Amino acid sequence: MSHSHIPHPLACTGPWDFGVGSRRGFLRAGLAGFASLSLPGILRLQAQAGTPTNREKTAVIMVWKPGGCSHIDTYDPKPKAAAEYRGPFSTIDTKVPGLRFTELLPRQAAIADKFVVLRSMRQTAAGHPAGSMQLLSGDPDTRDKPKPRYPDWMTVANYLRSQDGPRESPLPRYVGVNPPLEYNGPAYLGDAYSPFTVSGDPNQPNFTVPNIGLSNLGEVRRLDRRISLRQTLDTLERTFDQQRELSALDDFETQAMTLLTNPQTKEAFDLTKEDDRTRDRYGRNTWGQQLLMARRLIEAGVDVLTTSLNGRLCGRVHNWDDHAVNHHVFDALRFRAAAYDQAVTALIEDIYERGLDQRVLVVVTGEFGRTPKIEYSPSTGAGDASAAAGTVQPGRDHWPRAFSNIWAGGGIVPGRVIGATDSRGEDVVERHCGPGDFLATIYNHLGIDPATMIKDFAGRPTPIVDHGKPIPELQRGSNA
Repeated sequence: MSHSHIPHPLACTGPWDFGVGSRRGFLRAGLAGFASLSLPGILRLQAQAGTPTNREKTAVIMVWKPGGCSHIDTYDPKPKAAAEYRGPFSTIDTKVPGLRFTELLPRQAAIADKFVVLRSMRQTAAGHPAGSMQLLSGDPDTRDKPKPRYPDWMTVANYLRSQDGPRESPLPRYVGVNPPLEYNGPAYLGDAYSPFTVSGDPNQPNFTVPNIGLSNLGEVRRLDRRISLRQTLDTLERTFDQQRELSALDDFETQAMTLLTNPQTKEAFDLTKEDDRTRDRYGRNTWGQQLLMARRLIEAGVDVLTTSLNGRLCGRVHNWDDHAVNHHVFDALRFRAAAYDQAVTALIEDIYERGLDQRVLVVVTGEFGRTPKIEYSPSTGAGDASAAAGTVQPGRDHWPRAFSNIWAGGGIVPGRVIGATDSRGEDVVERHCGPGDFLATIYNHLGIDPATMIKDFAGRPTPIVDHGKPIPELQRGSNA
């Protein structure tokens, strides 16, 4: 397996480091960017969309563990395996009889009756880019590519939901709070359907989200005047309207104006509106406050929210890519376990306590697992969860053949386990689930038919799920 590690997501350059001319860069650019806007096109969008559907406004929160989490050291322990496989952690009982986790997850163990553990995920790509693209867009290619061929499920959901007509919430349909954008994106759907991105550390006392909730009426009027300057060019622009680009831009402009001028938007992003006990419950750290913001935004009307658990809380290389050259795998898991366990537990409990468990589906996953057999290599540098350079330490490499994720809310019957791996955690032996099943399950919850076709760059109808179907146990109310 490769010993390369994924770059720090917050410093990622390349295809996902969009500039000011892009959608996310545009939102960051602030007021100056509105000098070149055309007339917001909400009426045109309504006309193109036709009659709005009655699709229930369900929502999804995806918590992403970039680099891949060791399934053996968390949700699928193998205490009877040989020492070179099982790792050093003891196992503990959970709230579900017969289900055991490792000692790293005591809080999640205590609420295991509120979620489902899927132990039989697998895919075929061993690299971070291809593995992420397989799971999040369904691309079957095993080769790492610099940019995706297919749009990820988040973008697809945003695109399809945008055709339902105007929405009640002033918030964007798709928000990323430090989202997983390293290896995924809108592909042929276009940048207008990428997330509104919130970056930075929401745990910092001076944290703010720019370009939302203007209170100065003079600035609002100035924006309106700048937009109207483009009205006379609108007819000419229609001549060049190809592949829905301008209608998407219209939607984006409307959203951007709403974010800037609607006071409700600023409040939705404001964590100081939460009481101290709630903030403490999630954890006064980056991950805890990211997941609290996720719940807050979904409750306020966002349809799709993604957030990555990366950065300093992960260890020296800022991700879960626990090769021995990067981290001492077991020190790294200990290092991040408390913050991870607390934040995920608080999110799941909150979803239930606030009556969101039927509408909101939470999925916690990475692109793959880690090798069941422990490997040893010299560290490439000292830091959190890593010994000095040259020190031989244990690690686990990439393992797409079997891994675990957890699912909560969404009206699913909780307190269950789906699938199983063999005695060493190497291969799935029961209920094989692949990327198509993962995607179909999420689309099904969002009221989107997994057989839906959308047009690619060449205008060819392309299925949003090529192979796969919704996992029965993860469908609303199913007792399968």
